[in-house]
Amino acid sequence: MEGQQWNSEILDKLHSQNSIICGLTMDYLQLPESIIENAKPGGQVLAESKQHRNSSDINPPQTASDNTCSITKDFSCIYSKDLLPALSGEDTTKDFFQELVNILLSYVCKSFRRSSKVLDFHHPHQLREGLEGFSLELPDQPENLEQLLVDCRDTLKYGVKTGHPRFFNQLSSGLDVIGLAGEWLTSTANTNMFTYEVSPVFILMEEVLLRKMQEIVGWSEEEGDGVFCPGGTMSNLYSVLLARYHFFPEVKTKGMTALPRLILFTSAHSHYSVKKSAAVLGIGSENVVVVKCNDRGKMIPAELESSIITAKDQGCVPFYVNATAGTTVYGAFDPLNAIADICESHGLWLHVDAAWGGGLLMSNLHRVKLQGIERAWSVTWNPHKMMGAPLQCSAILVKKRGLLKDCNQMCAEYLFQTDKHYDTSYDTGDKTIQCGRHVDVFKLWLMWKAKGSEGFGSQVNKCLENAEHLFDKLNQRPDFELVFKSKPEHSNVCFWYIPPSLRNMPPGPERNRRLHEVAPKIKAKMMEQGMAMIGYQPLGDKVNFFRCVFSNPATQTEDVDYLLEEIASLGHDICIRIETDL
Repeated sequence: MEGQQWNSEILDKLHSQNSIICGLTMDYLQLPESIIENAKPGGQVLAESKQHRNSSDINPPQTASDNTCSITKDFSCIYSKDLLPALSGEDTTKDFFQELVNILLSYVCKSFRRSSKVLDFHHPHQLREGLEGFSLELPDQPENLEQLLVDCRDTLKYGVKTGHPRFFNQLSSGLDVIGLAGEWLTSTANTNMFTYEVSPVFILMEEVLLRKMQEIVGWSEEEGDGVFCPGGTMSNLYSVLLARYHFFPEVKTKGMTALPRLILFTSAHSHYSVKKSAAVLGIGSENVVVVKCNDRGKMIPAELESSIITAKDQGCVPFYVNATAGTTVYGAFDPLNAIADICESHGLWLHVDAAWGGGLLMSNLHRVKLQGIERAWSVTWNPHKMMGAPLQCSAILVKKRGLLKDCNQMCAEYLFQTDKHYDTSYDTGDKTIQCGRHVDVFKLWLMWKAKGSEGFGSQVNKCLENAEHLFDKLNQRPDFELVFKSKPEHSNVCFWYIPPSLRNMPPGPERNRRLHEVAPKIKAKMMEQGMAMIGYQPLGDKVNFFRCVFSNPATQTEDVDYLLEEIASLGHDICIRIETDL
């Protein structure tokens, strides 16, 4: 209902500005006839495309009342040079934006419609070669605005609706309307996060958000620093960078040749960005010790302690441990308190990668799964995952205040003058390894204002309820098999679909070989049909299995039930083909 109310308010507002909008029930792929006919020389665009749309769209034909749209503006002779800042470009700019908003609003509405497809899949060579008038080639001469509107429409058409309730493919999904509004405003402001003078409001918003997140982690008011980063991989890289500088500040000027052989530790189920960080920072991926996990994907503390002692005995210098709160595949939470005890006894930096699991801190029901996170020296937390903020939105939180600046400061005089007329401690650019930095804070700040902390908590609870519903359904069906028999800790649920030909087959290499082929073939057919999307992968000695993750507030239990029926329907066909091939 909230989405419907928002759509109504937008429509009323746009109508009040004398914009003429097709009903939002229209297929977002449809553009006004004037645009379709004038977008290519000789009116070529898109008779063929229109015919394809009419034949392939799964929705029933629309009535005239749904479909009619009078467009008074013809953009076929208008170019970007006619928009602002052209002297008489204000009205033309408004008209152009109103047409673009029509396309965007229709796409948003269709993203939430279960009768619409998640994706209209095409292979890379098809898109590269040009499809139904959509060309990726760049022209020497400017094209008119009608063609640009067609290109905007086609870009959305051939993409993936990650906000669709039946998109289960990634940890980041959903389409938060308030967050989207925040991203639109951010792009309109088009400013940079390196100094207060060019980004005063956003700099203060970042400070407020970071302070709130540090408080939720459990740090005191005297502790805490941080910065928003372009993704969890960069946040994890910051943690290794800071840990190395904390113990060996001379590395900033003298480099790795002045240091002993450093060793860092992470679990076998941790994110690959830890090894990548070691490679990027010159430590070397071979100096990352992978610690064994139990069957549920949690780091085994005794194995960590043993690995640290072994590294010391070999003359190496352990300095950093990465613990994961919400692993990518299994959704496992490492035992943070036990790992923190080991780090304290050996004097090691403890980082908690809570990129995926950090959102559970917003839930009074589930935050206990991150017990001990307050003992970390640094934390990665990605609000663009469980909290549903639009990509990208990731934070590195650091307990020791001032360390970010000491580690990264270069004092570029053209940006960070010390004699400015305001408090230059708010020039945060010298804390980061970037110069220019995108504004990732406003959308999250606006969402927090809209939902409150309690709203985020309810959203997280609902996602984990969906995971439990899926787990319960899988337990009741003979055609599916869970990777784990215990209830999910996070919203990750891992399972196999078992075709009829394999259900009575004894465990062994031949069954595994056949089962390994099932998930990829089902996924391929699912993408071709386009009505749902889920990921799969092998892990360790386990052959390909499906991993369903829930982070989209729009997903309901009916979508979970649909997913299982879709997999079973596609899988029965796959079963026949596997038997034939063998």
